[in-house]
Amino acid sequence: MSAYPPGVSESEAAYLVAGMTCEHCTVAVTDEVSRVPGVTGVEVDLDTKLVRVRGTDVDAAAVAAAVDEAGYDAVAV
Repeated sequence: MSAYPPGVSESEAAYLVAGMTCEHCTVAVTDEVSRVPGVTGVEVDLDTKLVRVRGTDVDAAAVAAAVDEAGYDAVAV
């Protein structure tokens, strides 16, 4: 059974975020992106520089702005 109303499902998007090198980077990006409306999960992989964002009706521009606020640039992949 889904935790969402009928017709609403969770989706996932991935972003390449260059420049992340340490745990502080991971925390900063996760914190900022988690504040975007609709986001239910954020996973950051420092090795691949990939950030996976899960949620419902998540605005990609808002995610990019949140990553920018953390000090990095995001490119959707």
